Amino acid sequence: MDMTTVSTAATARERPDQQLQLVLRRAELAALIERFAVAEGTNPTAVPGLAVFRSTRVGEPLHGAYEPAFCLIAQGSKRVMLGDELFVYDSSSHLVVSQNLPVTGQVIDATPEAPYLALRLDIDPAEIATMMLEADHLKSPKAAARGIFTGETSIELLDAVVRLIRLLDTREDVPALAPLVIREIYYRLLKAENGWRLGQLAVAGSQSQRICRAIAWLREHSTAPLKLEDMARAAHMSVSSLHHHFKAVTAMSPLQYQKQLRLQEARRLLFSDMADAAEAGYKVGYESPSQFSREYSRMFGAPPARDVRRFRQGELGGRL
Repeated sequence: MDMTTVSTAATARERPDQQLQLVLRRAELAALIERFAVAEGTNPTAVPGLAVFRSTRVGEPLHGAYEPAFCLIAQGSKRVMLGDELFVYDSSSHLVVSQNLPVTGQVIDATPEAPYLALRLDIDPAEIATMMLEADHLKSPKAAARGIFTGETSIELLDAVVRLIRLLDTREDVPALAPLVIREIYYRLLKAENGWRLGQLAVAGSQSQRICRAIAWLREHSTAPLKLEDMARAAHMSVSSLHHHFKAVTAMSPLQYQKQLRLQEARRLLFSDMADAAEAGYKVGYESPSQFSREYSRMFGAPPARDVRRFRQGELGGRL
């Protein structure tokens, strides 16, 4: 038998073993999350920036602003909409968000017997930048790319995540060990096939980094009339370049992004009893109540008053 045959045979033996390890790690992760996710919805943990989730039913589409984060499902599945683009992931894959993006998420596989179990780990852009500087082999192009992506979860990444969740059993170890494991998780994400998309956030002068500045400016001025010239100046870009790369990263124009921010904030005000419909629209930058009601209905499927009534009656769940 030549060396090629030996190598092929060894690889064939390793594949079933690796698949078994993945199955075992996923089962352990699901059991750990189920133990620590004691309530429906979001459960904060002792690890800063880490939350675990549980849902026993398929949820309503939920609108929210995602900040940079790593999201992993141990059981069940979920879909996330960014503009007109759909991202679906389950226990074999993960989701990475590298920019602040307004999205719509929905749990699509969950039952009381087999609840949706997941975690979210916030991503620290400064730490990503440090790792990119320290590791010469982690390279990322400067061209802009979508600020959200899915990837297949490797055994190495899954193993690091399991070790992080295990730390919740020994809270005294969290301050010393959690940062080390989180750094390993970042490294595994950066080394993965789509890791360069996350690394772009830390590449000095990259279009993604400039769009990050543009998004920060837009969020700060979301209630004011949109002035692309001022936004482009804040991002150190021309207006045409801003428009092109902004859409490449966010899947929407600056005006569409601003509209989603405004409507999500208006809904938050309505649901928290901080304003009525007319006041909420005015507070987020709408001068016309009819335009506000029309665009609110288009985004959330019902006019403001009816949407609030559905929320009060429990037809709309909390954010997952």
